[in-house]
Amino acid sequence: MKLFFLIRSLDHGGAERQLVNLSKALRGKGYDVAITVYYPGGSLEKELSEAGVRLHCLEKKHRWDVLSFFRSLVRFVRKERPDVIHAYLDTADVLTVLLKPFLPGVSVVWGVRASNMDLSRYDWFWRLSYFLERKLSRFADLIIVNSFSGMTYSARNGFPKEKMIVIPNGIETTAFRPQPQLRETIRREWGVGENETLIGLVARLDPMKDHVTFLKAAALVARLRPDVRFVCVGRGDGAYYQRLRRVGEEYGLGGRIIWAGSRKDMPTVYNGLDILCVSSFYGEGFPNVIGEAMACGVPCVATDVGDSARIIGEKGIVVPPNQPEALASGLLEMVAWIEKNQKDLAAQVRCRIVEEFGIGKMVRLTEAALSGLLE
Repeated sequence: MKLFFLIRSLDHGGAERQLVNLSKALRGKGYDVAITVYYPGGSLEKELSEAGVRLHCLEKKHRWDVLSFFRSLVRFVRKERPDVIHAYLDTADVLTVLLKPFLPGVSVVWGVRASNMDLSRYDWFWRLSYFLERKLSRFADLIIVNSFSGMTYSARNGFPKEKMIVIPNGIETTAFRPQPQLRETIRREWGVGENETLIGLVARLDPMKDHVTFLKAAALVARLRPDVRFVCVGRGDGAYYQRLRRVGEEYGLGGRIIWAGSRKDMPTVYNGLDILCVSSFYGEGFPNVIGEAMACGVPCVATDVGDSARIIGEKGIVVPPNQPEALASGLLEMVAWIEKNQKDLAAQVRCRIVEEFGIGKMVRLTEAALSGLLE
C-alpha cells in the first residue's frame, strides 16, 4: 500500500506527533509512506527522515498563496499516485476532496481531531474552513476521528456518521514512563522541594485550554495547602501570556506558580509533576497530555471535555468545565489521594495507558481501516 499524508506543518503538536508516530510505525511494517507539508522547517521533520519516511514540502508562501500551492499539490500527487491520501486536520481535509477529480480511484481519508469547538473565538478563516469541511465531508471515503466525543460532535454538524470510525491516539509508553532521575533534574531546575506537591498544566496558551479557570482553582488550593506549587508549560501569544501572568498575580499566586514556557523534553516535565491538570473549556478530542502524563505514572484531574473521562477511567478525577471551585475541589482530593498511596496510584494510571492506549493498538486499527478501503 502506498500512503500519502497531508498536513500543514510538522511543528510540535498533538496531531503532528501522532502523525509522526503512525508514519514511522507503518514505514516499519513495509508500507511506502510519504508526508507532504505546506510549510518547511518543522521541528519533527528530522525524526521522520531518520526513520526513512519520505517528506515533501509544497513551499506555501503565505495564507493567500492558493492557486500555485494547489497546482504544486496536484502535480506532486499525480506523480506519486498513492493508493490512499490521508489528511490531518481542517484545511488538509478540504484539499484532499478537491484533489479527487484529478485522482480517480484514489481513496481519500480525513482525520478529525477535535470536538465541540467554539469557533466564535477564532477568525473568519477558521469558521469558513469548518463550514467547508461540513459541506464536503460526504465526499471523503473514510473519516477517522480520534475521540468518541469528536464523532458525536461531527455527526451532529452534518458529517456522515456511516463513514466515521474512532481510532484513539496512541501513546509512546517506552518514551513516556516513570524516571525518578528526570524528576530530580526538573524539580531542581524549577526550585521545587521534594516535600512540595507540584500541579502542572501542560498546554499551549489558547482560550480553549482555559488557563484562567486553572489559575482561579490554583488560588483556591493555595489558600488551603501552603505546600502545593503550580507550573504552566506551553507557549502562545505574547499579549495573552502577559494577561495570564497578571491574572496569576491578581489571585495572589506570585512565587507559587512557575511559567515554564515551551519545553521539548516532555518526559522530563511529566516526571517532575505530582498531578497533571487539564482545564480545557471546549475543543478537546483526545488530549495527548493525559495519556502521556499517566504513562509516566502521574494521575490527572481534568475537565469533562472531549474523551478525557474515557481516558482517565477510574484512575483520576473529572470535573465540569469552567468551574474553578469544582476544579479546586478535584485537585485537593487528588492531593489527598497521592499522600495516601502515590506509588500504587502511579502504577495503576500507567497500567491503564499501556493496556488501552499504546501506539501498537492505534497502528493496528489504522492499518486495518486503510487496508479495508482497498479490498
